[in-house]
Amino acid sequence: MTETPDTVERPGPIQLLALAFPGNRFKGEILPELDRLKRKGIVRVLDMAIVRKDPDGNVLVATASDLDWEEATAFGSYLGSLAGFAAAGPAGVDRGAMEGALQLADGHVFDENDVFRLTSALAADTTAALLLIQHTWARPLFDAIDNADGVELMNEWVRPETILSVELRAAPADP
Repeated sequence: MTETPDTVERPGPIQLLALAFPGNRFKGEILPELDRLKRKGIVRVLDMAIVRKDPDGNVLVATASDLDWEEATAFGSYLGSLAGFAAAGPAGVDRGAMEGALQLADGHVFDENDVFRLTSALAADTTAALLLIQHTWARPLFDAIDNADGVELMNEWVRPETILSVELRAAPADP
């Protein structure tokens, strides 16, 4: 029996985060904090690509993922089934699942083209990181919403400073 994307287990909310660090001024705080979040089961790194360009333009690339081969191919199969369903309806699910599993068999969503584009856009003496993060803390909430037949109308990350529109006016000058 062919599974449709509605019957495949969802991985939970996923965030794509792109960061740049001009000047490469790291203080050793980022990776320990990411490890802390992972140990507590708050997030999971599905894929990460880091590109560092030194002041002379020399490039260092590092990649990482919390997924082992079985998890990566299952995740690829899930994403591929969704893409296949979107492209061709139920008839596209199986082919999409196979292609998705193949694409993620190396354990990474980000490929050499992503790294090349990032490297090309990166200024000297800068580091950039692409992170695909699964928010595991939200999985039970999304499961409860699904169980109540809830329909997601919008899901967007909002920065606190964009929530309210505040018009600032200069104070009147003293006479």
